Amino acid sequence: MHLITHTEDLTEACVRLGAAPFVAVDTEFMREQTFWPKLCLIQMAANGSEILVDSLAPDLDLRPFFDLMVDEQVLKVFHSARQDVEIVHHLARVIPHPIFDTQVAAMVCGFGEAVSYSMLVKRLLSRNLDKTSRFTDWSRRPLSDRQLTYALGDVVHLRDLYPKLRNQLDRSERASWLNEEMAVLTDPATYELHPEQAWKRLKMRIKTPTSLAVLMELAAWREREAQTQDVPRSRILKDEALYDIASQAPRTQQDLGSLRTLHNGFARSMRGRAVLEAVSKGLERDPKTVPPIERGEPMSPEAQAVVDLLRVLLKATAGRHGVAPKLIATSDELEEIARSDEIDVPVLRGWRRKLFGDDALALKRGELALVIKKGEVAVLPADQPKHQRKQEAPED
Repeated sequence: MHLITHTEDLTEACVRLGAAPFVAVDTEFMREQTFWPKLCLIQMAANGSEILVDSLAPDLDLRPFFDLMVDEQVLKVFHSARQDVEIVHHLARVIPHPIFDTQVAAMVCGFGEAVSYSMLVKRLLSRNLDKTSRFTDWSRRPLSDRQLTYALGDVVHLRDLYPKLRNQLDRSERASWLNEEMAVLTDPATYELHPEQAWKRLKMRIKTPTSLAVLMELAAWREREAQTQDVPRSRILKDEALYDIASQAPRTQQDLGSLRTLHNGFARSMRGRAVLEAVSKGLERDPKTVPPIERGEPMSPEAQAVVDLLRVLLKATAGRHGVAPKLIATSDELEEIARSDEIDVPVLRGWRRKLFGDDALALKRGELALVIKKGEVAVLPADQPKHQRKQEAPED
């Protein structure tokens, strides 16, 4: 099994692949010990061509690969594309385009929300995947024959999956749905990490505006440190420690050293001094720059009842059209619709609005009714006389 380790061979292979209408692409990477994913192996396959690229080979220039990723004449096929695209964007500051994500396509085609790659391969190709090498150390050299066989098999299956999913999309006339999702995946903004926004990823509840201001500064400091040093965020400071510091707002080295979430000696370290500086910035922050704290107030019984009805409508709509409910709307979006009439969420835009959003708003306004017909949920105008509902309720 040939593993490309020289730039000349990669250039020749990418020229060959560039003549194909589409190329299946997969990567193996490691990120347990780093902030940025470490690209260890690239797999590509087109009709009659399958290659493996050792991206860790000394002096190998990956420019031919990056050029292929932005070749507008070649469709790049990924499964669960986000992390692969993130790697390319980080290394070369380019976004693969155009792309086709088989995971999203499977949801559009009605394979469900949680269909795995192995299950998709089983259902569409009648093949069983060998998962024994999935969690091996891809950065260690030399790579074993078993690892290379596993890696190449993944991209070969992906190459063979694409035409089948493409045909299903064309038959269902849902290609435009997928295109909207691919537009998000190929938007550079999707992959930009702004330290000032890092606090939004934290799930712990903050009780006061002052604590939130400190948390915002701490999270931004930690994000910059993790990116600069290329280490996981938790290696700089764990989430629990961030929350503890934000809540207590220590002003002195002694105050910082008294926190139980920090190890002995942290307060006297360079990071300890940086944390105290971040705390000071948070305490001095203009309150107008601190967003309001979400109190997580419980929904009223009336609003909760609306959410329950919207969930029923969502499941019925998804089942009728053969598409994963998760792809149409999230639970948070249903709650937002129930709480307010003036909102802007994805489910009220594009194909989602036509498929479900308009009906969701009509149901909330009392303009639609949900009825049971032969064990299935049907949707009818709410002002329709009962005898007409019985006669005109859909049979399927």
